[in-house]
Amino acid sequence: MLYHLFTWLNEYMHIPGAGLFQYISFRTSMAVISSLVITTVFGGRLIQVLQNKQVGETIRDLGLEGEKKKQGTPTMGGLIIIAGILIPTLLFAKLTNIYVIIMIVSTLWMGAVGFLDDYIKVFRHNKEGLAGRFKVIGQTGLGIFIACTMYFHPEIVVRQNVASPTSTKPVEVVINQGTGEKTYAENVKSSKTNIPFYKNNEFDYAKVFKVFGLNSNVLTFIVFLVVVVFIVTAVSNGANITDGIDGLATGTSAIIGVTLAILAYVSGNVIFSDYLNIMYIPNSGELVIFAGAFVGACVGFLWYNTYPAQVFMGDTGSLAIGGIIAAFAILIRKELLIPILCGVFLLELVSVILQVSYFKYTKKKYGEGRRIFLMSPLHHHFQKKGYHEAKIVTRFVIVGIILAILTIVTLKIR
Repeated sequence: MLYHLFTWLNEYMHIPGAGLFQYISFRTSMAVISSLVITTVFGGRLIQVLQNKQVGETIRDLGLEGEKKKQGTPTMGGLIIIAGILIPTLLFAKLTNIYVIIMIVSTLWMGAVGFLDDYIKVFRHNKEGLAGRFKVIGQTGLGIFIACTMYFHPEIVVRQNVASPTSTKPVEVVINQGTGEKTYAENVKSSKTNIPFYKNNEFDYAKVFKVFGLNSNVLTFIVFLVVVVFIVTAVSNGANITDGIDGLATGTSAIIGVTLAILAYVSGNVIFSDYLNIMYIPNSGELVIFAGAFVGACVGFLWYNTYPAQVFMGDTGSLAIGGIIAAFAILIRKELLIPILCGVFLLELVSVILQVSYFKYTKKKYGEGRRIFLMSPLHHHFQKKGYHEAKIVTRFVIVGIILAILTIVTLKIR
C-alpha cells in the first residue's frame, strides 16, 4: 500500500524522498525491519494472550529429556510469523504484482490448514488434529492453484532468445559476434525451469514426453502439475516434521529464506541473470520484499522460540512456512534446487519414511518390528543419543548454511 501511495506522491506531488519506494533494496530493508518489530514487540503480547486463553501444547511422552517442562507452552505461535510476513508485504510490496499475490494466497492457504489442525488439537482436545487426508487435500489444492496460475497467467513469463520474434516489438535484438546471426530476446510463456549440473542449467518439462515421441501442451502441463503438487506437499510436510525441537524449523527456514531472496533478486535482475547465465524472470524482483518479510518473521519468532521456547509455532506456522518455501521456489523456477536447499527438511522427512517402512517390513517378515534410528524424526534420534537440544539445533543450522551455499554455487556448475 505504501508503495502505491509514495509512487503517486512522487509522480504528482514531487515530495522529496518519495522516490525511494521505487527501489527494491529499500523496500526489502523496510520489510525486514517492520517484520522484526511486529514479531518481537507484538509477538510478546500475542504470547500473553495465548497464555491467558490457555492455548497450551500437549506434549506426548516420548521419554526425551526436558520434554515435561514444555507441557502447557503456548502454541499456535505461527500466527505471529504470518502477521510478520503479511503486514510488511502489504505495506511495501507492489500489490498488483502476480507473484506477490500468489505468495499472499499461499501464506493464507497453508496457514489456514495449519490453524484448523491446531484448533482441533487445542480447543477440541483431539490430539490427532486434522486428519492427514484433509491436510493432503489442502496441500494438493495449493499446488493446483500455483501450477494453473503459473502455466496460464499471461504475466508470468521468462525472457528467452528466439530465432524470429512472435511480437512486433521484441525486447532486444542480439547479434552473435562470431557469425553475425540475429536472435531476438522476448518475454514468452515457457515450461522451462532451472536445474543444476545440466547444460545451461535449464530443463524443459515438455522434454519429458518428447523422449517417447509425444509433444503436447496438455501433457507438459500434467507433468508440471504433478511436480508442483509433489513439491508443495513434500516441503510443507518436511517443515512440519522438522518443527520438533526449539528453534530448529525457524532457524533453518530463515537460512532458506535468505537464499531464496538472493535467488529471486538475481533472477529478477536482467544484469545479474545475464552475468550468471540464468533465466531472467521479469517482475519477479518484487518477491525479494516478501522474502525479506519472511526472514524477518522467522528471526523475530526465534526471539521467543529459541531454547527454552516461550511459544511453539504449531502447524499454523510450520505448514505455512513449508508452503511459502515451496511456492517461492516454484515461482522463481528454482524448484528443482529444493532437495539441496531444503536438505534438512528432506533428511527429517526421509528419516520418518525409512523408520516407518523398515518397522512395518521387519514386523511382517520377522514378527517383530525393528528400527533404523533410535527415534524419528532425525533430531529425536540425536536427542536419544544424549545431545542437548541447543547443540542439535546449532549443528542442523550449520548444515543448513552449507546447503544454502551449495545451492547458490550450483548456478555456476554446468
